[in-house]
Amino acid sequence: MYRTVIGLEIHAQLSTKTKAFCSCSADVFELEANTAICPVCTGQPGALPVLNESVVEYAVKAALALNCKINLKSTFDRKNYFYPDLPKGYQITQYFTPIAENGFLKFKVDGEEKKVRIRRIHIEEDAGKMIHQGSDSISEATGSLVNLNRCGVPLIEIVTEPDISSPKEARIFMELLRDTLRALDVCSGDMEKGALRCDANISIVDEEAKKASNRVEVKNINSFKFVEKALEFERERIIKALESGSNVEKETRTWNFAKRETSSMRSKEEENDYRYFPEPDLPPLRLTRKYIEMIERSLPELPQEKIERLVREYGIPEYDATVLASDGEVARFFEDVAKRTGNPKEASNWIMTELLREINQRGISLRDMPIKVEHFVRLFELLKQETISVKIAKELFPIMVETGKFPDQLVKERGMEQISDKNLIEEIVLKAMKANPKAVQQYKEGKKGVMGYFIGAVMKETKGKANPAVVNEVVRRLLET
Repeated sequence: MYRTVIGLEIHAQLSTKTKAFCSCSADVFELEANTAICPVCTGQPGALPVLNESVVEYAVKAALALNCKINLKSTFDRKNYFYPDLPKGYQITQYFTPIAENGFLKFKVDGEEKKVRIRRIHIEEDAGKMIHQGSDSISEATGSLVNLNRCGVPLIEIVTEPDISSPKEARIFMELLRDTLRALDVCSGDMEKGALRCDANISIVDEEAKKASNRVEVKNINSFKFVEKALEFERERIIKALESGSNVEKETRTWNFAKRETSSMRSKEEENDYRYFPEPDLPPLRLTRKYIEMIERSLPELPQEKIERLVREYGIPEYDATVLASDGEVARFFEDVAKRTGNPKEASNWIMTELLREINQRGISLRDMPIKVEHFVRLFELLKQETISVKIAKELFPIMVETGKFPDQLVKERGMEQISDKNLIEEIVLKAMKANPKAVQQYKEGKKGVMGYFIGAVMKETKGKANPAVVNEVVRRLLET
């Protein structure tokens, strides 16, 4: 029997206006290359770093939300290594004494509660970015360019204990962490833009042989889906190696999106390879309990708390609450709709399916959508009065999004009222029965599924406007007479 052991190292880019140790803009994702740099973040001789106070505030918020112990005194250190996108030849980080330690995050997996311990959270600066021409692979590239805009962008690194026991757990943990950081408004959480980056360490324990594989690190995973996929691939690869008696190298591997597999990058560095030593240009960071308590009082409702409250107050399933709580803006919208309509479950269904689909397809946020609470109030009223069917309502929804018009207005303009006239529906059913007496006979012989043919005939004739309940009642009555 094999047991999976996973630990994560997550870099979260803090959403501060300026960089960690200088006044350059930290919002560099869409900027022209090498336009948000200065002597400090490019490591020019004589340039001295000055700590950004907002970086400390954001790091403390994250640490409190992850139930960490905040160190009143923490220090900065230099992590030394050479790479073309690191002009200083080192990163400023916190190695010996981080800002926070010994936290945890709880979540549920398949109904079971899981607790993952947080070993440490430390502040550090980002490196630049290499752009390889002709290929994403350095070895196959025809040339490489360096963009230093990202140098000095503030990060917190969140290091878990190896408490995660499956790739699925790793994905769920990452999603909840993203939602938590977003709720705090300290990180955008966009993995696709590099604002949240995950390095995963995985090893496999052979319980029968009492033997564990070497630990393998997987880097460059840029989505929650691929965190799970990359770890699933590594788990199977390591198990096959153990079963064949092969050695599992202690190495760093990268996830290849196109091939859906990992490949070797380099042998795994040890901590002493980085020659850590105290940062001589920055004094120790000293916090007070009063400062920490002030930040703690400012914390918003966190995703896990919100999930529990939505289930308790609105009686919706935990799955619904989890989806809604992943975005604070969407959760607030749901609560407004639920209160106005008095129908929380219907509200969660429509928001999770129709509204979120439109948001995702259009690539915009809820605040940019023309759909307001009043749209749902009127839509639910039309459904309750049976003016329209659910099918018509779903056809109306993208039109509401496109035009911003209310559903009752669109129904009148487009003649989409539901048809509940029994006499009209009877005429259509009788016509279909006359055209297909064989189907009528099959129904009388016990093939009840044939009823669907006649329902379909009515819906086709009325272009989907017929009231389904009335259609079912009429079809059944006429077939059984």
